[in-house]
Amino acid sequence: MPKILIVDDEPNIVTLISRYAQREGYDIVTASDGREAIDKCRKENFDVIVMDVMMPDTDGFTACKKIKEFKDIPVIMLSARGTEFDKLFGFEVGVDDYVTKPFSPMELMARIKVILSRGSRVGQSSESGRLTVSGIEIDTLGLTVTIDGEKVDLTAKEYALLLLLVKNKSIVLSRDRILNEVWGYDSFGIDRTVDWQIKLLRSKLGAYRDSIKTVRGVGYKFEV
Repeated sequence: MPKILIVDDEPNIVTLISRYAQREGYDIVTASDGREAIDKCRKENFDVIVMDVMMPDTDGFTACKKIKEFKDIPVIMLSARGTEFDKLFGFEVGVDDYVTKPFSPMELMARIKVILSRGSRVGQSSESGRLTVSGIEIDTLGLTVTIDGEKVDLTAKEYALLLLLVKNKSIVLSRDRILNEVWGYDSFGIDRTVDWQIKLLRSKLGAYRDSIKTVRGVGYKFEV
């Protein structure tokens, strides 16, 4: 039975999400702030975390970053703040999905199902060994990336996105296809998710940042 950690300081939100999640057959654990969530993640294993951003003591972004340091648990962030800056910052600290309040409980359940079903679908589909393009080397077994011999610290999403682009070198990939391959769903009401992740990934590729080409009105392709 999948185990979900729900983190929010609003009891009515926790109750609402718990009710829907239990109908889906999930085992539910709750926390009222980020510090409690971190403590519970140290003691227990969870399949998905649904966490609010604005909470007392320790906010959701800080909690997500700390949890990702010792456990790779997918995090769906809930927030009343839906600005581009907030979403970009969320992706930078390792958030896997971002849902803006007010939200549909059924849509949230659908997102949880996608995360549970996808696993590490992009990574698992890669060939064994190493994938090298110019000075970029992707270790598909160790799930690491080096650029000109220096290891680059990528999030799971950034790694999956780079692997998808490199494996389809010179092929234009639409935003919908990237969403489906990396996130596990077609355009699911998240505006510019792919664009934000591309921006973050480019910032980590150094001299190779321009290898990710924008194809206006379509998507992206990888060309050295």
